[in-house]
Amino acid sequence: MPATVVPSHVPADRVVDFDIFNPPGIETDYFAAWTALLDGPGLVWTTANGGHWIGARGDIVRQLWADADRLSSECLAVTPGLGEVMQFIPLQSDGAAHKAFRTPVVKGFASRFITALEPGVEAAARELIAGLRDRGSCDFVAEFAEILPLNVFLNLIDVPLEDRPHLRKLGVQLTRPDGSITVEGLKQAADDYLWPFIERRMREPGDDLFSHILALPVEGRPWSVEEAQRMCRNLLFGGLDTVAAMIGMVALHLARHPDDQSLLRENPDLIPAAADELMRRYPTVAVSRNAIADVEVDDVTIKTGDLIYLPSVLHNLDPVCFENPEVVQFDRGLTPARHTTMGVGAHRCVGAGLARMEVIVFVREWLAGMPETSLDPTLPVTMKGGNVGACTAIPLIWDA
Repeated sequence: MPATVVPSHVPADRVVDFDIFNPPGIETDYFAAWTALLDGPGLVWTTANGGHWIGARGDIVRQLWADADRLSSECLAVTPGLGEVMQFIPLQSDGAAHKAFRTPVVKGFASRFITALEPGVEAAARELIAGLRDRGSCDFVAEFAEILPLNVFLNLIDVPLEDRPHLRKLGVQLTRPDGSITVEGLKQAADDYLWPFIERRMREPGDDLFSHILALPVEGRPWSVEEAQRMCRNLLFGGLDTVAAMIGMVALHLARHPDDQSLLRENPDLIPAAADELMRRYPTVAVSRNAIADVEVDDVTIKTGDLIYLPSVLHNLDPVCFENPEVVQFDRGLTPARHTTMGVGAHRCVGAGLARMEVIVFVREWLAGMPETSLDPTLPVTMKGGNVGACTAIPLIWDA
C-alpha cells in the first residue's frame, strides 16, 4: 500500500513517520535513534516503507519475537518482494517445516564444531592485529570488523577468501538495500556464486559446514537441490553482516572506555561474561514478521497480513526489562538467552554459539595484541541503520 495510507484498524495515536532504514540521528548514534521510540506506545505504525507495525517496547518486542504460532517469518523483511524471492531455509519456514529443516542446521553448528574452529579464529585475529599494530591508527570497520568474521565464515563453508569483497556487497544489499540491484538480481547473484560449491558438496561431501548439514537427512530423506540452495543462501547472507556489526560495536565501546580495556587485560577470565554483556548492550539486529492470525497486543489489533518489525535494541535497552540498560556491567550474570541480540524462541539464531565465540576471541586477542586504543578526535564515528545496523567508520588511534 502507498506510504500515505493508514489502515482503518490502526488508531491515529499509533501512527508515526519512522523509517527503519534511516531514523533521525542514526548516522551518529544508532541506539539513541531507536530508543527514542521507548517514550511512546508499545506498538506503533509507521507510514514509511509501505506501512508496517514496529514493536516499540521491550516486553512487546520479546513477546512477539517468540510468537511463532500467530506471526510467520515468511516475509523475511519489510522490503517489498524480498521474502518471496529469497525463500531462505530454515529462516523463512514455520511450524513443522521449520523444525525439520532447522534440526540438521543446528547439528551443523554443534558446539564441538564451534570449539574446533576457535584456533583458526585466533590465528585470523592475530594476523590482522599484526598488520595493524605498528601503524598507530586504522579505520576499524574497514580494516578489521568487516574482514575477520567474513574470513571465518568463508573458511567455515570452504570458499575462497578472495571472494570476500563481492560477497560483502551482496550482504549489504540484503540488509540495507539501495536500489542498485533488484531483489531477483540479488538472489540470482547469490545462487550463481553458490551453485558450484553446493553441487560439489552434495556429490562429494567435505569437512565444511555445508557438507555437515547436507549430509544430515531432512525427516529421513536427502535434501533436494532446491532445498540445498535455499539453505546455503540463508547461511551465506546470515554470516555476512551480523558478527561484523557486533565486533565493531564492541571495539567502539572499548575505545571509549579505557578502564574496561585495563580491567579485561588484568582479568582475562572476565572476558566471556564481558562479551555477553557487550552483546546485550549493543544489539543491532531486527526481524520482520507477517501476521497469520489477528493478534491483540497493547490495546490494538495486529490484523492478519500486517507486517511487524521487531528491533532487538528496544528489548535490550528498555529500562523496564533491564536495570540501567545503557550501563555496561560485566557482572550482570545474564545468560545470552536472557537478552534478544540473537533472538528468542523457535527462530533464535542458529549461529549464536559461533558469534559468541568470535566476539570472545576478538576481545581476548585484541587486548592481548594491541596497546590501549582510543578514538581519533579529528575523525567522526559514523553509523547506519537497516535490518542489521552497524558502524560505518570507527577511527582508532594508539601509540605504535
